[in-house]
Amino acid sequence: MVRSGQGFGDPTLAWPAWLVSRSRPLKGPPPNGLPYKCIPFRPTKLIHQRSRIVLLPLAMAFPRPVFRSASRSVFAAAFRVKAPLRSPIAVRCNSTASGPQKSNNSLFYAAVGVALLGGGYYYYSNNITKPKPAALAKPFVPTFEDYKKVYSKIADSLEAGDYDDGSYGPVLIRLAWHASGTYDAKTNTGGSSGATMRHLPESGHGANNGLDVARNVLEPIHAEFPWISYGDLWTLAGVCAVQEMGGPTVKWRPGRVDADASACTPDGRLPDGAKGQDHIRDIFYRMGFNDEEIVALAGAHALGRCHPSRSGFDGPWTFAPTYLTNDYFTLLLNDKWHWKKWDGPAQYEDDKTKSLMMLPADMALVKDKNFKKYVEKYAKSQDAFFEDFAKAFGKLLELGVSFKPGQEYWEFPTSS
Repeated sequence: MVRSGQGFGDPTLAWPAWLVSRSRPLKGPPPNGLPYKCIPFRPTKLIHQRSRIVLLPLAMAFPRPVFRSASRSVFAAAFRVKAPLRSPIAVRCNSTASGPQKSNNSLFYAAVGVALLGGGYYYYSNNITKPKPAALAKPFVPTFEDYKKVYSKIADSLEAGDYDDGSYGPVLIRLAWHASGTYDAKTNTGGSSGATMRHLPESGHGANNGLDVARNVLEPIHAEFPWISYGDLWTLAGVCAVQEMGGPTVKWRPGRVDADASACTPDGRLPDGAKGQDHIRDIFYRMGFNDEEIVALAGAHALGRCHPSRSGFDGPWTFAPTYLTNDYFTLLLNDKWHWKKWDGPAQYEDDKTKSLMMLPADMALVKDKNFKKYVEKYAKSQDAFFEDFAKAFGKLLELGVSFKPGQEYWEFPTSS
């Protein structure tokens, strides 16, 4: 029997005589300087080909609890075989007599059966039940076709039913505008990369009142395409809204990375509609725009309307607030305007219909000589307005973004 305190892996492990039966006597000196009764055990397969006995270090093949149970059954079966013992302890011994053939066959088949069971379990547990490491999975790299699907989802979501004038387009443009217009060129902070309007305090800034409507419209789309950053989603939504509401094609590229609340910008970086040309220049020059670009961007006021519950102002700028044209400039330049008599903040209304409005910041564009020449330019030519607006709006959406080298610009076809 195995000596007390020894087991698999012990180099002095000795096997009982009934485990070995040879048909020929051994010749030559004992191996490794050990007596014939004992040889070192190694954790490798040991096969007595002549006697058809296979001994396996099964502990290497399957879990310890399974091995213990199976090995006990094998050794118990072996003890029940009444084979004559020629020596108390032996692994290799001189003998011309062989034990009963039945004992050898029983042990052989039992050992092979346990080995197959253990090997099968080992293969199953290592090749079927274990998931592949995440590191081996290829990272998802979205292509232009993937972003086209996002664009299409946004376009399908523009129809708003009873909201405002029946479209979410204007408020999506305002979201993209305000997410990008916080940029400060001197400190290189703010801008669309970060989408920090998701967090307080920026989401609570007065200039961002009502933009939760736009963020909520886009949230299901982000849930469907979770690989896109909020910064990319919001700016792509602005591009989509411009194009789907009849505006020019705006080139766009991905690469914005979302940030936490620590990147939120201070209040006061966005334009205040109640102020004049000095304030306008301070805001836009800080971002890196010139006077021509300022006036071109102001043309987005052709879309949407003001809400007393948000900005305090009330009414649309044009008669078609869901379709982008150069009407903002023609109305601003050619119509007559007067101060509106009401309890709200100071704003203008048109003399003819009293249904349209202009803010003090809008009127500053025709009071300032340098601004006015660009108002006249765009009032004369919608094509000139579209060309300059597409460039200025694309520039606005990229403020503060560090794109990967070689990231190409994309143009998305409209859905209609």
